[in-house]
Amino acid sequence: MKTALVALGGNTLVRPEDEGTAEQQFEIMEKTCEKLSKMIEQGYDLVLTHGNGPQVGNILLQNEIAADSVPAMPLDICGAQSQGQIGYMFQQTLKNKLKEIGIERNISSIVTQVEVDEDDPAFDEPSKFVGPTYSEDEAEEIKKDKDWSLKRTARGKYRRVVPSPKPLSIVESEVIEDLVFSGEESHIVISAGGGGVPVLKEEDRLIGVEGVIDKDRASAVLANDIDEDFLIMLTNVEHVYLNFNEEDQKVIESMNIEEAKRYLDEGHFPAGSMGPKIEASIDFLEKGGEKALITNPENLLDALDQSSGTYIYSE
Repeated sequence: MKTALVALGGNTLVRPEDEGTAEQQFEIMEKTCEKLSKMIEQGYDLVLTHGNGPQVGNILLQNEIAADSVPAMPLDICGAQSQGQIGYMFQQTLKNKLKEIGIERNISSIVTQVEVDEDDPAFDEPSKFVGPTYSEDEAEEIKKDKDWSLKRTARGKYRRVVPSPKPLSIVESEVIEDLVFSGEESHIVISAGGGGVPVLKEEDRLIGVEGVIDKDRASAVLANDIDEDFLIMLTNVEHVYLNFNEEDQKVIESMNIEEAKRYLDEGHFPAGSMGPKIEASIDFLEKGGEKALITNPENLLDALDQSSGTYIYSE
């Protein structure tokens, strides 16, 4: 049995130009799930993780608009809500795609909690933008009524920022591992959506905390927790590049950990784009993973044949 953990980026869920309607999300999921179904046809059992930025942003906006009529929910509950929403759409679409090619497979979505450290410095320095944008006047009014941190964006608007702590472990990892590695009755599992819901452990109790965990970091932790050897991160580019978008841009077909660290130190992988994926790959490989692959959904099948994408190896 071949297995892989596939982390699906935001472009596999909602296109930047879309309004984010259910119909548009199902349309783009059809294309993504067509590739995933072909991968399953090749004999893979999968764990799927995914982003949730547009969806949880819309949920937060709905909270704001309806605040006078319905109690607003905290961010951890909104994150869990987005996991259910996206998981439903994915498991339905993927099951339909598999049926088209004559494959029956159990597909389950798991609302996933991710343990973080209460002393993580991210809690003192909120940095992750979430929710709608506000004018300066609106931001000042919000600061009077809510205990929020707001920062100015590159476009001159203001948005709420929340902590983005590092994931330590996946609370439901044993359940996920049992489902994926259960032999002939194995499942396709959708989990750790949006990086999972961050939780703190206090005297053996789990307590939700408002924050957003990086999806790629959480995917790497999950892959290690369930002893998965192969981590795939799907994004909006076919390869990882040196000098990206410059005249001397160069494709990287493969690299090892030391090369990845050197390129990262040299500034080839910015924090706002490829950086987190390279860092997640390094963490995954240093903790026992065998290989990581970064590519886009369109080239996934070619990348599995090593004719596309960028592979990162432990040695």
